[in-house]
Amino acid sequence: MLKKEFTYFCTALMFFTRIPIPFELEYSEEIMNKSQKYYSAVGLVVGILNALVFGIGSYLFTPNIGIVLSLIVSVLITGGFHEDGFTDVCDSFGGGYGKEKIMTIMKDSRIGAYGVLGMILLLLLKFTCLQALVDIDIATIGSAIIIAHSSSRFLSGLMIHSHDYVTDIDVSKSKPLANKPIPLTATLWGLCLAVIPLVLLMPLKFLWILPIGYLGKWYLGWYFKKHIGGYTGDCLGTVQQVCEVLIYLGFILIWKFT
Repeated sequence: MLKKEFTYFCTALMFFTRIPIPFELEYSEEIMNKSQKYYSAVGLVVGILNALVFGIGSYLFTPNIGIVLSLIVSVLITGGFHEDGFTDVCDSFGGGYGKEKIMTIMKDSRIGAYGVLGMILLLLLKFTCLQALVDIDIATIGSAIIIAHSSSRFLSGLMIHSHDYVTDIDVSKSKPLANKPIPLTATLWGLCLAVIPLVLLMPLKFLWILPIGYLGKWYLGWYFKKHIGGYTGDCLGTVQQVCEVLIYLGFILIWKFT
């Protein structure tokens, strides 16, 4: 039992990061789908590493340099996996009209103007959010980074339950993806992995960041369903990136008005 769960976790870690797994993993579509329960755990790993880099960078240099270093490490750890999905969605929905055109652009490996602009603005917003959190309470920014990474990955995974997977127009270019809902108990396990760090690291009033992040998931889900009938892997990456930023914004709002 524990061996299977460890396999599910390692599968999620291997798929969403570039952290090496020093042994060969069994792979199947079933294992890929069951790895969903550990999306939050992958976020915890990425968030903890980013928080450590921020802390070291802030101590050795300045908080702003620490923020930039943490953003760089986030991309290096994940290979820009979610950011790549975000740029593809910006290009496809920005430059395409109708499902067929949107899906065609989404599978194009080249990046266009919408993707470049979207990525610049996203990173700028991330930086300014983290900078604002430093100004408000630098002692807890590490906790905010950990929570944002774990919670946003959980919210992204919820799309698999609430929306239909849209098959790629070119199956030969499609990537392996967990696209089938898992049992509710497994989903609740993922929720616990997102909520427990929040409860342990921050006052209970910050539980409100989860509904704030969920608003991003809800809106993007509605938008994707309207235009292409569901979600793709790139759409999931976009949900993660947007929810991560919304969670940072949620922290700022709660600190400011409570």
